[in-house]
Amino acid sequence: MWDDDDDDESGWDEDDEFDARKEHENIYKHPLMKKAKDIFALTRALVGSLDEARRELYGNIMMEDAIVLSTKFAAAEAIPDYVLKMEKAMIMKVHAKNLNTMTYQLGMEETHAEEHLDLLREAIEEYRILFIDWKNGFDSNEKNDDGWGIFTD
Repeated sequence: MWDDDDDDESGWDEDDEFDARKEHENIYKHPLMKKAKDIFALTRALVGSLDEARRELYGNIMMEDAIVLSTKFAAAEAIPDYVLKMEKAMIMKVHAKNLNTMTYQLGMEETHAEEHLDLLREAIEEYRILFIDWKNGFDSNEKNDDGWGIFTD
């Protein structure tokens, strides 16, 4: 039925098979993911120690900012497309900056010892440095225009 004379040259390489376990390990052992989890834990501790009114006012925002750092990273690592990676990276940056800004708001309101807020700020700075290295590894040749014209130049 099939007249392929090039059975050995089918283009299929067993090494090209998707290995979900390996991908999972690559994502969750990555230093940026580890730092995102540290930030999440520090944020949860800070939010947990807020009084009820401030926890209602700031808690959900801070927790969302913290969780986005790891979820968008995992999503970006799962795709090769430069435009989509950059989109997720931009969202990560915005949420990290928002979370950092919240530490100063809490500092002005004197809700925590400055040392506790500094721990989160330092973790975010370490995340920023890891983020830059990670983002610089994106392959800008692997991009598809998504119709919005961002990151396509």
